[in-house]
Amino acid sequence: MYYRFEKLEVWKLAREFTVAIYKVTSRFPKEEIFGLVSQIRRVSVSIVLNIAEGSDKKSDAEFKRFLRMSLGSIEEVISGLYIALDLDFINRKDFDSLYQMSGLVVSKLKGLINSLK
Repeated sequence: MYYRFEKLEVWKLAREFTVAIYKVTSRFPKEEIFGLVSQIRRVSVSIVLNIAEGSDKKSDAEFKRFLRMSLGSIEEVISGLYIALDLDFINRKDFDSLYQMSGLVVSKLKGLINSLK
């Protein structure tokens, strides 16, 4: 592994979460491709990208800022999934699975934030 972020368990979990988001949103109605699908996918990708970008910053304070942006992005994904659930674009089982995955990513992010100076 060459990049610092590649060693981070939270980055690996966030990648898995993003892949799961892509798979679930691929079943949304086609008319949502430029709406809810696009928004949920972009913000799920930003979770992973912010972890990676922040990992190369020169200070822990800067890294924490990027990790906190990832936390905000997870909240945005979950809000989008609630809307998808309300509109019957996603079933309860898929919602609960993604919700559980997001919780694991959040706990790892918070743990990493707390471990930094």
